[in-house]
Amino acid sequence: MYFFISNVALLDLGSISIVVPRAVVNSITGSKTISLTECAAQIFLYILFAEVEFALLMVMSYDRYVAICHPLHYRLIITPSVCSQAAAGSWASGLVFSSIHTGALFRLPFTKTNVVQQYFCDIPQILRISSSDVQFCAYVLLAVSVSLVLVCLTFMFVSYVKIFSTVLNIHFVEARNKAISTCTPQLAILLLFLVSGEVSVLGPTAKEPSLKNLLTAMFYSMVPPLVNPIIYCLRNREINAALRSRFC
Repeated sequence: MYFFISNVALLDLGSISIVVPRAVVNSITGSKTISLTECAAQIFLYILFAEVEFALLMVMSYDRYVAICHPLHYRLIITPSVCSQAAAGSWASGLVFSSIHTGALFRLPFTKTNVVQQYFCDIPQILRISSSDVQFCAYVLLAVSVSLVLVCLTFMFVSYVKIFSTVLNIHFVEARNKAISTCTPQLAILLLFLVSGEVSVLGPTAKEPSLKNLLTAMFYSMVPPLVNPIIYCLRNREINAALRSRFC
């Protein structure tokens, strides 16, 4: 579990490093421009980290399923080599998907305005200023992505249903609470990930700068990487004790 959590922590660090440093530099220097190469790099890395994190959340749901529903076989099923292969597969799938998606967005020249109403290269904004051929290809990729996401969500839903059905049959309260505590952080991160993704994909694309548009983008680009470490840190006994002594 901690091996996968370390990968998620690396992804959170990478996700927030894509947007924040460039935004800070632009605000200090007063610059409002970004090169096409830098824009493509932002989108490539953003999609990469998002896809890998979702894949790891699916792997972690299976890890918790085996640990709680088949504890005696856990060390036989979840071996170090299996963990390494699962992490490598998650990163590989992210690289492939991000390469295809970024290539589809930037394969043709932009025919409309070059002004993006956002503080970073937001995918909906890039689609707004791209040609109709690029938009069609991107929407096809989006439809395929949604189908794959639904399949993964179904897998995770079945895993957690079996987990909680097993937990409810545990008679010892301490063991039941311990089993639940290992799953709740992953469920919280998954919920936050899905909400931020829906806001990013399904939210309206602003044609004029506005505070609402800025706050929405800040939510799905910065909040998940900032909140994820806090969610996992709350499981640490030392941190919980420090928080109780500070606020109680």
